[in-house]
Amino acid sequence: MDTTSRAPATYMSYEDFGRRFFEVAVTEERVGEAIGQIAGEAFEMGPIAQGPGKLAKVTAKVRIQTPRVNRHVAEQITFSIRIPLEIDMVVDLRIDKPKFMVFGEISLRAVARAAEPLLLIIDVEKPRASDIAIHVTSKSLRGELVRIIGGVDAEIRRFIAAHVAGEIESPESQKAKVIDVAHELETTWTGI
Repeated sequence: MDTTSRAPATYMSYEDFGRRFFEVAVTEERVGEAIGQIAGEAFEMGPIAQGPGKLAKVTAKVRIQTPRVNRHVAEQITFSIRIPLEIDMVVDLRIDKPKFMVFGEISLRAVARAAEPLLLIIDVEKPRASDIAIHVTSKSLRGELVRIIGGVDAEIRRFIAAHVAGEIESPESQKAKVIDVAHELETTWTGI
């Protein structure tokens, strides 16, 4: 190995190296990919009984879009995550089936953590219904009234929050949130 052509190294402490490694390893893109794996692509909800007398049945198809991630570097490396949603919703009133186009967004927070033995963990908070924002458009006055009177918006937020919280706790998501740095280094150096 020819060391004469290389500039002299500027040494740093192990602590500074670890911090710098974390800042380089935990990027917005990598966290976005992990969150995308956790959130999935689509799911269906319903039918859910809503409205006066629970006569209306709400069904929805939820499509999860690419997460947008903003990293905040301070003592801890944290992330603000926004996941756009597109929702096709139908309210079955028995005499009419108004359709709605719903746009929404899930707001999540995450922290990059170090753990024993040499793990990098993206710790994602479970969303609450208040972390889900939705905007509903309707072409039917009857459907709009049922949506408002029946509290459909709140039910959609609650259901989406519960679904995403369940996905965050799933075994696949647990794997997506943890990077075994020692294993990755071993694999890289040995080529296995």
